[in-house]
Amino acid sequence: MSGAVLGIWWVWVALAFILGIVEVFAPAYIFLGFALGALATALFVAVASGPAAAVVIAIFAVASLLAWVCLRVVFKKQSSGARIVTRDIND
Repeated sequence: MSGAVLGIWWVWVALAFILGIVEVFAPAYIFLGFALGALATALFVAVASGPAAAVVIAIFAVASLLAWVCLRVVFKKQSSGARIVTRDIND
């Protein structure tokens, strides 16, 4: 992406939407963290007036990392639903 495109808020919203769709097809909570980071970056770009491209990319990286860590903490408690059967009910 060029520097001018990085300063448009709806580009970041579109990227978040695309990453959310990718997360549906590859559920690993990786792309969801990037999507949340893109949404946070869209909010920052919408509020800030003409941020530099390097700042926007840094905001995206930090927000994505924080979102990914938070998602790992939240979804850590979920199990896969698989059970290990140690006793047969027919015995």
